[in-house]
Amino acid sequence: MLINRDNKKLKNSFDYLSKMIELRILTFGITREIVGCSPLIFKTEATDVGTLKAQLKEEYPAMKKLQSLAISVNQQYATDDQKIQAQDEIALIPPVAGG
Repeated sequence: MLINRDNKKLKNSFDYLSKMIELRILTFGITREIVGCSPLIFKTEATDVGTLKAQLKEEYPAMKKLQSLAISVNQQYATDDQKIQAQDEIALIPPVAGG
């Protein structure tokens, strides 16, 4: 069982941990600067791109300031409702400046 700081029971620790997946996320440009590495190894319970994007913005608040942030899954641009799995190749595609 997991206990939070207030000693409240959260959930069965086995159930919680069994839902976690470890993603290998490629980062480029400003996203690499924000997270500090590439690839980023990110543990999450997210099952879709939208949830993953929200969790990344929570973990790395500077991402909230980006004009746009696309995510690719297996080298294809992904919509927020696309499902993700641990073995997927995930990449963060930052805004691109034209010239």
